[in-house]
Amino acid sequence: MTSSDRENLGMETPQGPGGCFNTTHWSVVLRAGRSDTPRARAALDQLCRHYWQPLYAYVRRAGYSREEAEDLTQEFFARLLAQNSVARADPMRGRFRSFLLSSLKHFLMNEWDKARAQKRGGGVPVLSLAFDAAETSCASAVAPGDTPDRAYDRQWVLALLEVVLGRLREEHQAAGREGTFLGLKDTLAGGRSEIPYRELGARLGMSEGAVKVAAHRLRARYRELLREEIANTVARPEEVEKELRELFAALAY
Repeated sequence: MTSSDRENLGMETPQGPGGCFNTTHWSVVLRAGRSDTPRARAALDQLCRHYWQPLYAYVRRAGYSREEAEDLTQEFFARLLAQNSVARADPMRGRFRSFLLSSLKHFLMNEWDKARAQKRGGGVPVLSLAFDAAETSCASAVAPGDTPDRAYDRQWVLALLEVVLGRLREEHQAAGREGTFLGLKDTLAGGRSEIPYRELGARLGMSEGAVKVAAHRLRARYRELLREEIANTVARPEEVEKELRELFAALAY
């Protein structure tokens, strides 16, 4: 595990999620419970859109064919969103990552045989899922010796980082600074001693010192958004750091 990997998961600044937690997605869903309010359903839908690929990776690693995995993933989400399965989650110890995986395992054991009997393509997908991209990601990110659970955790980290980068880019777009983001985003992954600040400055029309300051601010905001996004998937503020440590450990397998 490199220092840049540690930075990518925000391990250098042990700060909490701050005031963002009261409006996080998973806490909204859990509080709604059996009432299934429109706000909670929208929050759950967004979480599923962000984090469906880890489930697909789990199913593929469990030995299902690509065709079966695509059908299974769509059917799983159709039932999850239609049946308000979240009512079974324990708000005191429920993380979305754990809930989603346990729900999938239950589905595989008890429901998939029934779902397979339905005609392929007969149902209406509830989510538009990019399976080609998921298949490519599985092939490149899942290690040969990974168990389905490890494949799931690895893909969860990748999905999390993709969401965070997307939010960071959107912020820069809104501020009219997308070019700066695109020019500096590689500094999030590279070691600081390897970052060619002078070369980046020449490309962006900035001094070397200005590039260093901008890169530092970008990394700081990246870590802040990372913790906010993790907060979206846990039930209580104190679970953010624990989830962060577990995700970091997933990369070290």
